[in-house]
Amino acid sequence: MPDEAQACTGTADTTASSREVEAQALLQAATQLHDVAVNWTGADERLYSALLFNRKLWAILMASATDDDNPQSREIRQSVANIGIFVLKQTSEMQMNPDVRKLEALININCNLAAGLAGYA
Repeated sequence: MPDEAQACTGTADTTASSREVEAQALLQAATQLHDVAVNWTGADERLYSALLFNRKLWAILMASATDDDNPQSREIRQSVANIGIFVLKQTSEMQMNPDVRKLEALININCNLAAGLAGYA
């Protein structure tokens, strides 16, 4: 069996919870934004790519939060939706007026929510 196939079959045996998947996605988005911030050269493809990934992730999180089948309490779902609205506004602002300092809020939100989902907060 080729190495690639062995790698795939090895990972298929383990599954992550939705909380773990969400935490990992948030950390991935935060890492992309952080990499842009520490290597800031202004508005470039890396910035827009990181913002797009983060925006898509938050659109998914917001859709899940507003889904009637979501098992979380209404209060938690409303909090996630409210944070998502802030994130989307901050992302739009960053696209119109790029400023490295604006990335900090997005990075912190993602890291803090990921920590909560992973049980570290």
